[in-house]
Amino acid sequence: MDAASPTLAEWLPRARSITVLTGAGVSTDSGIPDFRGPQGVWTKDPAAAATATIGAYLGDAEVRRRAWRSRRDHPAWDAEPNTAHAALVELEKAGRLRALVTQNIDGLHQRAGSGAVIEIHGTMREAECLACGLRTPMPEVLARVDAGEDDPPCPECGGIQKSATISFGQALKEDVLDAAVDAARSCDLFLAAGTSLTVQPAAGLCLEAVEHGARLVIMNAQPTPYDELADAVLREPIGRTLPRLVDLALGTAR
Repeated sequence: MDAASPTLAEWLPRARSITVLTGAGVSTDSGIPDFRGPQGVWTKDPAAAATATIGAYLGDAEVRRRAWRSRRDHPAWDAEPNTAHAALVELEKAGRLRALVTQNIDGLHQRAGSGAVIEIHGTMREAECLACGLRTPMPEVLARVDAGEDDPPCPECGGIQKSATISFGQALKEDVLDAAVDAARSCDLFLAAGTSLTVQPAAGLCLEAVEHGARLVIMNAQPTPYDELADAVLREPIGRTLPRLVDLALGTAR
């Protein structure tokens, strides 16, 4: 981050209220592949995107069966938080984190110890009935998959279940989106880390922050649509660079 460091060194330590938006790139060091990167899940297997599209999920039992197998075998069940997750915990402990908005569904921020987490795309750690809304711990439903139910219905009403995540074609939970927008509008620094910033409305939080006076830092391996709006763009590996940014903000040395 050499080119951007002088600027960051001047104003990052003065940021008193920091909102962070994280994407799949924050979890890759924990062994969870991203979606759109060179080795991304959907890059290598475009058909896999159907499991995250609500129309295909509701209309095709085979898509649901594939989705349940994918949930059962997801690497997040064995993953551990990495240095990027830990750095954000330190930022929160120091009282400098306004909110942590994540597009990730793996729960690793919470496992690392973060409390101010807004899961804008939901969580894979619960299942939700699309008919009656019943929420069930995901391990309970996956145990049924292991027992031979390839598309387990809701135990309450018999409806279709899926992970409690936001699929393409589904609206975000209004209260969750409102909290994320408020966090973007009320910070003095907005950091987007490990996200391609191509999925709305999460990506639009960058613009919300800038329009309300915040500086914008983007940390992503690939270019994003918001790079030209940013005060600093960092391409270095997140697991190494995010802890360094937090050190810079807190005035500590690692």
